[in-house]
Amino acid sequence: MIRVSTYLNFMGDTEEAFLFYGSVFGTDLLGPIMRMGDMPSQPGVAPLSAEEKNLVMHVELPILGGHVLMGTDMLESQGHQLRTGNNITINIELEERAEAERIFGQLSDGGSDQFGLHDMPWGSYWGTCADRYGVRWMINCAPATS
Repeated sequence: MIRVSTYLNFMGDTEEAFLFYGSVFGTDLLGPIMRMGDMPSQPGVAPLSAEEKNLVMHVELPILGGHVLMGTDMLESQGHQLRTGNNITINIELEERAEAERIFGQLSDGGSDQFGLHDMPWGSYWGTCADRYGVRWMINCAPATS
């Protein structure tokens, strides 16, 4: 299967984030959430705590146009560190201005409006924001061409 996806890392709130994204886009997870505890223990790796066993190993959520988000929780006990920044941006291309405003508004709620939606010289209604989880989104709304 050929598809485009974006993989997101979190420090313990992957499930919460993916439920939020599902509510924004009106979609459901692709299959069940795989938990860290679903994986067999690895030789030479310290056993996971009960809390870590419940963390997300892998989750998938379709959003728009066949794009799929994938995510995982990082494990502090294994030295993982999340560095939230501008290294991940998801570009959403839409044709309806009202839909662009709805999605932008929900994603930026509790986050930050980095560059609000504006008409741009290239003909699109465009903006960027970071959501409440620190993930960057770019909304690009170009009118449908005939």
